[in-house]
Amino acid sequence: MKEIIVIAEHRRGELRDVTWEMLSKGRQLAESMGAELGVALLGKGVNPLAEALKPKAKRVLLIEDPRLEAFNAETYKKVLTQLITERKPALTLIGHSAMGMDFAPRLAAHLKMPLATDCIGIEAKGETFALTRQIYGGKVNAEVSFLKKGPYMVTVRPGAFPVIEKDPLTGEIVSLPSPLTDEGLARRFLEYVEAAAGEVDITQADILVSVGRGIKEAENIPVVKELADALGGALACSRPVVDKKWLPKGCQVGTSGKTVKPKVYIAVGISGAFQHVAGMKGAGTTIAINKDPKAPIFSVAQYGIVGDLFKIVPVIKDKIKELKK
Repeated sequence: MKEIIVIAEHRRGELRDVTWEMLSKGRQLAESMGAELGVALLGKGVNPLAEALKPKAKRVLLIEDPRLEAFNAETYKKVLTQLITERKPALTLIGHSAMGMDFAPRLAAHLKMPLATDCIGIEAKGETFALTRQIYGGKVNAEVSFLKKGPYMVTVRPGAFPVIEKDPLTGEIVSLPSPLTDEGLARRFLEYVEAAAGEVDITQADILVSVGRGIKEAENIPVVKELADALGGALACSRPVVDKKWLPKGCQVGTSGKTVKPKVYIAVGISGAFQHVAGMKGAGTTIAINKDPKAPIFSVAQYGIVGDLFKIVPVIKDKIKELKK
């Protein structure tokens, strides 16, 4: 029977969000093609993660080895080369993250397997797949397909697919032997480098207050930061704010920044160019504040306020503080 395999991504004992997103999309694809869904989990002492994955796949392919305790593209390539060669999945899904971008290309090249990267859409189409990728800096969505016959490999943009809750699957954990030996490696893990104090991963925030060029100058950003703090959220921004060096790149939402899926997204002084919208369209609730009633952001927002942000934002902030008392 055909099989789709998701490569689970985890870090320091926690599964990354992109793993759940790929499993949700993988299940939808498997159901449409009459295939089975499997998830490959590599690591050391990761049985609790395997148990968490069981309801999401037909089988959890567990490969444990002390040399897999920390991610290393070299060891992942060796382990997955054997796994994919033996199981011959129709499709392998890998997160388009720092980890996935590190090992997927070398794995695909080693296996001589067609690879499509940074995909935001995947649909089964006969014996192949129709894939959606963004080109020209996110200005165009291109539908592409593979020229060669499968099996295929795809890296998936984090945040591109929603996690759709369905009835749990009766998955089983299948322990597989590790093919790693004691031969020397060209690279080795040294240490995790934590983000500098004060830095926030906007992709993990439940509430985001995002600021655009409507803020006019860097000195005005604290106005919006105070609103984010009052809400217990994080501060984000559109590309023009980063281009002007008013906020760091890590705060940027959009096709050339980060894809986010907060419960609440407040766009302040953001016009709503499609490059920005593509990065936040997965938000649960979007609230827009803009003085231009024709701003595109209002077409994707559930709630909108037309007016001067410098008058509106302080009022909202004060009201929130008042309600918290």
